[in-house]
Amino acid sequence: MHQSDHAPLAQLQGAGKRYGTVVALDGVDLDLHRGQVLALLGANGAGKTTAISLLLGLLQPDAGQARLFGRSPQDLAARQGIGVMLQAGAIADTLAVGELLDLTRSYYPAPRSMADCVAIAGLDGLLKRRYGKLSGGQQRRVQFALAICGAPRMLFLDEPTTGLDIEARQGLWRGLRDLVAEGTSVLLTTHYLEEAEALADRVVVLADGRVVASGSLDEVRARVDQRRIRCTSTVDAEEVARWPRVRAVHRDGGRLEVVADVAEEIVRRLLAADPALSGLDVSRAGLAEAFLEITRDTSLKEAA
Repeated sequence: MHQSDHAPLAQLQGAGKRYGTVVALDGVDLDLHRGQVLALLGANGAGKTTAISLLLGLLQPDAGQARLFGRSPQDLAARQGIGVMLQAGAIADTLAVGELLDLTRSYYPAPRSMADCVAIAGLDGLLKRRYGKLSGGQQRRVQFALAICGAPRMLFLDEPTTGLDIEARQGLWRGLRDLVAEGTSVLLTTHYLEEAEALADRVVVLADGRVVASGSLDEVRARVDQRRIRCTSTVDAEEVARWPRVRAVHRDGGRLEVVADVAEEIVRRLLAADPALSGLDVSRAGLAEAFLEITRDTSLKEAA
């Protein structure tokens, strides 16, 4: 495949996709370059799986285009350069793990060795087990092994660690880091901010089918890694809004809600300003909540 070193390996340009009246993607631009791990983040229904499906040629865009190694995603030469791990995949329950790996490896001209697949995906002791008899977590590890066994230049991983316990998740992360060190590029969708933090160079946040944040991990994390402080207090909201590291303040009757980069410092100041403060609740803003915050910010900017 002849391709410029600077050209994206995978790219969406103005991609749009509808399911009936539902807009799944609305003018999405996305690109993955050599040596990158790109995390595609968003709540359920944000458009992550649709974006990957367009890049894989499983769906056709209604607007814009999808390119894979500079070609149509349906081009066989492009498909031979990728490995895929989707949330739902048809895998023969009756075949043993070793048989599945042998079969999948046979599709590629220069596959990864069986020993490497077993080591990277953590499949020791599972080769003779039937796929259908494995636990959900073990099946996810097999799916990961099938995705990497062709020694792909690029991996598509759709929620790869769903259903894995912490130890298995960290094991898969180690395997991914080894592959990236070898030069593999990865497009990863995940619900888990810590997964993006552990693996990604760049992050794209989708909400309602649109890109609402994009950049380095630090740039995007600064917008979503927040603490939400709720309490009943008479403290003046405008005063709190001027405090350092406070991002937003909202009052609803006697209830005060503060979004801040840190919790402890703000809570101390609130208690000092109002010793009668009550009903204190501190939580880390979840991804879905943070994405809604970003979306709200974006909508306000567009309306201004």
